[in-house]
Amino acid sequence: MEAIRIVGIWMQDPDSLSSGNSKLLMFFVGMVAVAMTGQAIALIVMAIGAAKARKRGLEIAEEVRAKAMPIFHDAHEMIRDMSPKIKVITENFVETSHVVRAKAQEFDVTAADVNAKTRAQVARVDGIVTSALNTTAEISEAIQRGIKIPVREVSGLLNGLKAGLDVLVGRAKGFGSERTSARRDVDQGW
Repeated sequence: MEAIRIVGIWMQDPDSLSSGNSKLLMFFVGMVAVAMTGQAIALIVMAIGAAKARKRGLEIAEEVRAKAMPIFHDAHEMIRDMSPKIKVITENFVETSHVVRAKAQEFDVTAADVNAKTRAQVARVDGIVTSALNTTAEISEAIQRGIKIPVREVSGLLNGLKAGLDVLVGRAKGFGSERTSARRDVDQGW
């Protein structure tokens, strides 16, 4: 309300604007009019450019749609044709997975069985080798005793015979020479 009263007072007072101020006011109003006209022209140019861009965009979209639709149609047909095949492949893959799992479990059982049998055979072979080595050691000891004792006895017997022969041979040599040497000793000592 207050604004209307001020405008009314301004309009009533004819001397309130000087001629210099009114020229300035008209100059500024003219500049505003020119600016508004420039803005309107720019807005119209932009609207025309946007309309052309929209038209070109629609043409490109239509061209893309025209070229892409057959591809999408072919892809849709291909997917529809491949769908049962993919389903079969998936079912085969699931079945194969079950078979592989069952075979892996069989292999695990077989490997465990083979491992147990191998361990038993290794223990058996170890027992056989140990037994053979022990028997070989016992046979070696028996052979050594069987040979050593008779050889020692024969050696002892031969040493005894040698000693006996040495004594007999020594007495026999000394038997004739002891008398003569004793006589010589007796005769010489006289």
